Amino acid sequence: MDTDQAHPDTRPVITHLNEIEQAFIDRLRRRERVVRNVNELDAERMTVGQRVADGVAATMGSWRFIIIQSVVLLGWITLNVIGWIEHWDPYPFILLNLALSFQAAYSAPIIMMSQNRQSAKDRLQADHDYEVNLKAEIEIEELHKKLDALRELQWAELIELQERQLRLLDQLCQPQQEAG
Repeated sequence: MDTDQAHPDTRPVITHLNEIEQAFIDRLRRRERVVRNVNELDAERMTVGQRVADGVAATMGSWRFIIIQSVVLLGWITLNVIGWIEHWDPYPFILLNLALSFQAAYSAPIIMMSQNRQSAKDRLQADHDYEVNLKAEIEIEELHKKLDALRELQWAELIELQERQLRLLDQLCQPQQEAG
């Protein structure tokens, strides 16, 4: 028997699922855990180039780099202005400008690569959060169903107990009515 004929609403719902939802449903069917460490997943997927880009971005985005670069620039300018050593780059410091332009030409794209990878990691985290939320929602719905079933069972037991009490009360009242 075709499952589409048995459950006509199942097929349209499944065809409209996105990749994340379909992968989530597949993991649920296989009874796999939904919770994963996104940092480990990201680390497994990183290429050497991505690791280098992250290292460069982390280094260039630190106070240590800014302080060291400031000291080097100040030393460069001071040595060329005072002239302790022969002026290898006199004012307006064209060689220094060339070096800084060279640094900027390479650092900007490398930092952008790192930012792109970080945004991909953020998307992975958002997808993971969505899956966890979806799983929690399903679990909460299941708990509500179980609580509703338990409440119905207790309600039925309560009604049965009340009916028994009424029968016992009737039995107790009958001898008094026959005697009176």
